[in-house]
Amino acid sequence: MITVHIVDDHRILVEGLKILVNNSGFAQTTALSYSGKDCLWKLSFEQPRVILLDINLPDWSGIDLCKIIKEKYPQVKIIALTSYSEYSVVRQMLENGASGYIIKNAMPEEILLGIRTVADNRTFLCEEVDILMNKRSTEQIWLTPREKVLLKYIVDGYTNPEISEQMYLAVDTINNYRKKLLCKLNARNTAILVRMALEQKLV
Repeated sequence: MITVHIVDDHRILVEGLKILVNNSGFAQTTALSYSGKDCLWKLSFEQPRVILLDINLPDWSGIDLCKIIKEKYPQVKIIALTSYSEYSVVRQMLENGASGYIIKNAMPEEILLGIRTVADNRTFLCEEVDILMNKRSTEQIWLTPREKVLLKYIVDGYTNPEISEQMYLAVDTINNYRKKLLCKLNARNTAILVRMALEQKLV
C-alpha cells in the first residue's frame, strides 16, 4: 500500500483527494496538512511514500518546502499538485527534488497514475505539463547581441524613444526590432515578452 500525505490549504479539495486516494485500492492517505509548518511537524513523526504538495500555501512557498523536505527525507517522493502551469515554476519544482507535477484540473485517473509512477521511482508529468516541457526544451531561442540589449531595455521599462536615444538608433528602427522580438519569442504583446524574458533568463 502506497502511503500518501496531502498538503493543501483548500479543505474541500483535500477531502476529495483523500477519498480518491483511499478508494484507489493501492494507496492510503496517512496524513493531511493545511500549511507548510503543519506538514513539517507531521513529517517529523511519520514519512509517507508520496506527498501531494500544493505550491501556494498560506505560510510557505511549496517550491521552498519541496527542497527542505527532500533534504531532510530524500526517500519521500513529492508530486506538485497545483494550478500553476508556468515553465519556470515546473522547472524549479523539479530542480528542488519533485518527482511529479500535476495541474489541479487533471483527471482523477491522472492523479492516481502520478502517485503510482513516482512511488515506482519514476518521474510523472501530467499531459499538459509534459507538452509544455517538451515544447520548451526543443525551442532554443537565439538572440543577437543587439536584440539582447533591446530586450533588456524593454524589461527595464524604457519607451521606444528612450531606447532609441540609448542605442543611437532611429525610433522606427527600434520599432522594427521590437516587432521582430515579439515574433521571435512568439509573444502577443510586450507584457508577455517581458514575462518570457524573465522566465527564460534571456536578460
